[in-house]
Amino acid sequence: MNNIAIFASGQGTNAENIIAYFNNHPHINVQLLASNRSDAYALVRAKKHGIPAIIFNKDEFYNDKTILDTLVLHKVDTIVLAGFLWLIPGYLIDAYPRHIINIHPALLPEYGGKGMYGMNVHHAVIDNKERETGITIHTIDKEYDKGEIIFQKKCAVEPEDTLEIVAEKVHALEYKYFPPVIEDWLTRQTQTDSTDI
Repeated sequence: MNNIAIFASGQGTNAENIIAYFNNHPHINVQLLASNRSDAYALVRAKKHGIPAIIFNKDEFYNDKTILDTLVLHKVDTIVLAGFLWLIPGYLIDAYPRHIINIHPALLPEYGGKGMYGMNVHHAVIDNKERETGITIHTIDKEYDKGEIIFQKKCAVEPEDTLEIVAEKVHALEYKYFPPVIEDWLTRQTQTDSTDI
């Protein structure tokens, strides 16, 4: 069984979608939801599905190993970032090499980096009169949005599209593709890990 911890900072729509997708999955299980905000609605969504949750502050996240100890206690194999905005500390990247996955609301390497999240990204896409945008699912390294690209999907940006329309298009791609791409990635990683033994 591959156990996932989802890290989320906000509403948690992607988190809930992932939880629902892997409910009763034979090989993949959402084991934990972790948030840096006590008011994140993702916590409510996790509770509704019976998923245990933890809340942490910046000092706990960056300056001690409590989070790592908790992940180990819950037998977490993979971390999935679903709207989590903090840079992942090196000790977690070292503990989970190529097993921390993020989704970004643009076609990296364009519109990535510190401060480029959510509506900030869509604003930039519209301001630059881009004809397309989309999603990128990638592994995490020690810089924002610089990890290995696993999957990208594009959608058109029409001249008349508002900020909200672009956001809806991108969110629809996230909702459709994030869970199955996670599933495919973890299945391939498991096969690779087995081959390496």
